[in-house]
Amino acid sequence: MKTENQTFGAEFILLGLFQYGQMNKILFVTIPVIFSLALMGNIILIHLIRLDTLLHTPMYFLLSQLSFIDMMYISTTVPKMAANFLSNSKTITFLGCEIQSFLFLTLGGTEALLGFMSYDRHVAICHPLHYPVLMSKTICLSMVTCAWASSSINALIHTLYVFQLPFCRSRIINHFFCEVPSLLPLVCEDTSQYEYTVLFSGLVILLLPFITILASYARVLIVVYQMSSGKGQTKAISTCSSHLIVASLFYGATLSTYTRPHSLHYPEEDKVVAVFYSIVTPLLNPFIYSLRNKEVMGAMRRVLG
Repeated sequence: MKTENQTFGAEFILLGLFQYGQMNKILFVTIPVIFSLALMGNIILIHLIRLDTLLHTPMYFLLSQLSFIDMMYISTTVPKMAANFLSNSKTITFLGCEIQSFLFLTLGGTEALLGFMSYDRHVAICHPLHYPVLMSKTICLSMVTCAWASSSINALIHTLYVFQLPFCRSRIINHFFCEVPSLLPLVCEDTSQYEYTVLFSGLVILLLPFITILASYARVLIVVYQMSSGKGQTKAISTCSSHLIVASLFYGATLSTYTRPHSLHYPEEDKVVAVFYSIVTPLLNPFIYSLRNKEVMGAMRRVLG
């Protein structure tokens, strides 16, 4: 069957997030504010870590990478969504949709750095004498390289496969950006076998880091309870709980999207869930890891004189 998706001139129509009448203006003001705060928070954190030598440690190197990822992550969806709303155009080219899907999958996969960061805290608290060896510069670079390489390869495979499928049912994507699960209902052939590969990828790229985070912080809390005073325990619970809430929000939402067959997806529900992992999480990360961190706040005071 001859289909339009074989040419780069074809276009998709993104229905977008703003479909709720009077809520349009409120949503349109809220989303750019969140976008601006996320960009500002992540840029400030990256510059603080770069400028302050006391933050040149493995933990903050990983944190600077996470901030860069979050900054790019939210930038793959919000600007296009806002531009479509302002221009009253909901189209995106075939190539543009393909690029957006690839970038979104790549950046989402590299959020696995949250797992490496939890491992760093686990080593620092549970094995402090071995920390310089277990979290050396070489190992940190290997962690970052592994996260970027694995997520890029995974994203490339899924993007190339999905965009060679025949989209002959409709060109209307009931979402605010191009995402693999939202594209599958448009395919006019059986995708049930492919959905197993999506499930497998989701379990490897998303579930394994989440399990690492849960296990690392559980071990940290156990060690802190055995060694610390009441004040130390309270501080550890406060820090770990905030990190766990953000990680649970991201991984819970993404697992919900990428481990279900498309027959169980409901577009309006999917869009709300996607807001949490594509917009809210990049906003929360820099503030959770900075405002609740005395070293980062101390660095800010030193930089500001």
